[in-house]
Amino acid sequence: MTRFRPCIDLHEGCVKQIVGGSLSDQGDGLQTNFESQQSAAFYAEMYRRDNLRGGHVIKLGSGNDEAALSALKAYPEGLQVGGGINLENASAWIDAGASHVIVTSWFFDDKGRFLLERAEQLAKRIGRSRVVIDLSCKRVASGWVVAMNRWQTLTNLEISRETLEKLAEFCDELLVHAADVEGKCEGIDEALVSFLADSSPIPSTYAGGVSSFADLEGVQSLSRGRVDLTIGSALDVFGGSLVNYSDCVAWNGRKAEMGKRK
Repeated sequence: MTRFRPCIDLHEGCVKQIVGGSLSDQGDGLQTNFESQQSAAFYAEMYRRDNLRGGHVIKLGSGNDEAALSALKAYPEGLQVGGGINLENASAWIDAGASHVIVTSWFFDDKGRFLLERAEQLAKRIGRSRVVIDLSCKRVASGWVVAMNRWQTLTNLEISRETLEKLAEFCDELLVHAADVEGKCEGIDEALVSFLADSSPIPSTYAGGVSSFADLEGVQSLSRGRVDLTIGSALDVFGGSLVNYSDCVAWNGRKAEMGKRK
């Protein structure tokens, strides 16, 4: 059953919603859809109250550790954390209350070449059940290619059935941001959702482009309930007008009840 997964995106210590493709090391051209007056801990407490588990705290650049730690303290074991995670600091984030660590860039060298041994090392260090591999990606002629460094650098890792099956040996879940549509509220990448449903042997969550509550129903239908959905900029709690947070909470509640009856 498709679940709504909440998020807390952090930039310069604040909760923000950003157009994914506008992130850069220089900081110029950044497009911000929303900057909250509320803290990361505020959102974490709200998710805990509404029994929303498996949300993503994503640190977009430096200066976000304090805010991320406050969210984990507010909802221990209820949130996953990503952004700058590597072999040396992963255990500390688990000890701080993260249910999982989310990793992308550290799995690649500075030229964007995938290093499988790093996935093996991390799974061995903290346990496969604590790892989420983020396959944030951009469209290319052949399909999708993973992008690292805040989605600025295309890597040599194509998203294929073989890739997903291999990575599943070293993680508990996959998180896939469609960077081309992230933050634009212009609709999801339906082909990518369908591909994940057909090809991923482990749970996966899709993020990017949600433009209405119907997209949640759409992911349920396209994936036959095998892919979860994160909603950011479209949500009213992040300044959006397209999706009501309360409707998403109610959706998860109905799905939970249906699961109990089976």
